[in-house]
Amino acid sequence: MPDFPSVEWFQTAADLLNKSDAFHHFGTVDTEMGVQVGDRYFEIDFDAFEVKRVSETDAARMDELDFYLVQSPEAWKAMLDDIKENGHATHEFTLNSLDLRSDIELAIGKDYVRRDAFYRFNQTLQDYFDMASKFETTYPVAV
Repeated sequence: MPDFPSVEWFQTAADLLNKSDAFHHFGTVDTEMGVQVGDRYFEIDFDAFEVKRVSETDAARMDELDFYLVQSPEAWKAMLDDIKENGHATHEFTLNSLDLRSDIELAIGKDYVRRDAFYRFNQTLQDYFDMASKFETTYPVAV
């Protein structure tokens, strides 16, 4: 049961996505995505038909990525709990819905052309997070 957030958690989701047929269903993905949870930062690199690399990084690296996703730790937990309960994100908790209804942008990037990868590859990115339905997640006290 990996903690969220952790490299182990993001790698578990990556391993499950890599074994699924999602990439072959929606096509290749070529993006470097970041995830910010509180004061922790993670990089997930998608290359063609696989998640190639997962690592913990720092705030400065986020500006070098195509985009990064930002929510409060409580909002991340609510999204992942919804995914676990329903087998996938329901309407209010999809990446697209969270991005559209948030007062602040969910997907942040300095370069709008590169940030477009969030929208272009949205369904595969959603499939990545939906993998949380297939394993137990634990949360440290702060989340």
